[in-house]
Amino acid sequence: QVQLVESGGGFSQPGGSLRLSCVASGPIFSINYLGWYRQVPGKQRELVATVTSGMNIKYADSVKDRFTISRDSRKNTVTLQMNSLKAEDTAVYYCYAGGLRQRQPTSISGESDYWGQGTQVTVSS
Repeated sequence: QVQLVESGGGFSQPGGSLRLSCVASGPIFSINYLGWYRQVPGKQRELVATVTSGMNIKYADSVKDRFTISRDSRKNTVTLQMNSLKAEDTAVYYCYAGGLRQRQPTSISGESDYWGQGTQVTVSS
């Protein structure tokens, strides 16, 4: 069974840094998109950053030049280095695996999307 397990997050003062990591485990054949989304109460989940298997990267405008996403496709890991944190970065951050195909006994599955359980990031003075 595919699982996404996040680590990192926590508390930071404004201007500080935090690092999020996510490992996808299970019978994985390939993953198209790996990335991070975030959500605050009462709002929709929003994209933070994604990276494709071809290393194409997309950032939300609000985090450009502050956050850096990286991916290790052999290890199925994705990290998000968050610098110059602001109070408005406070949210639950979710790891995302999009277009994931699983190894099956005699075939490869179709594509599905998976989410991690979420990790809290709080930025406050």
